[in-house]
Amino acid sequence: MSKIAVIDYGVGNTGSILKKLRRIGQNSILASSRNDIENVSKIILPGVGHFTSSVRNLKRSGLWDELNESVVHKKLPILGICLGMQLMSKKSEEGNEDGFGWIEANVVRFKVEDKIRYKIPHIGWNTIEVKKKSPIFEGVDLAKGFYFVHSFHLECHNQEDVLATTDYSYPFVSVVQKDHIFGVQFHPEKSHDWGEIFLLNFLKL
Repeated sequence: MSKIAVIDYGVGNTGSILKKLRRIGQNSILASSRNDIENVSKIILPGVGHFTSSVRNLKRSGLWDELNESVVHKKLPILGICLGMQLMSKKSEEGNEDGFGWIEANVVRFKVEDKIRYKIPHIGWNTIEVKKKSPIFEGVDLAKGFYFVHSFHLECHNQEDVLATTDYSYPFVSVVQKDHIFGVQFHPEKSHDWGEIFLLNFLKL
């Protein structure tokens, strides 16, 4: 059976992801050092926290270089969730550290005009609008929506990388793909059956 590494860098909700993976019968490990990524078939990079602190934690643990090696050179499929997706970008308005740069994008804070109707952070269920077909959406009822918790979002430089957007005061990027690199702004591990199907689709890739 293939083994999935869930990256642990001191932030995020790794417990929820591991629980969901166990529920669907997937062999997974919590990876907190570079040696933990050896002999895995796929990687999940979760995250709930601060961009700059997360970059520094990853570098301090040695996971930063190992993730670059695994994703850029070994071409291991990876799924970034929430902050995990944002770390795949070039840089963020949340601090002064550079991201991995795997996706040609910057991370920006929500800029909403109606602050009574649109609270920041964006918390709760919302739907996605698919821009490009992908097997990662197979069997997912997109009308049901996914669970979001975030104050920042991606601005992609290359629209070819955008799989889906979500509307919250204005459309923002909620799903990206560049070859074997996938990112979602929502939390599939908290999105009930549809999030579970989404994760299964990634694991089947």
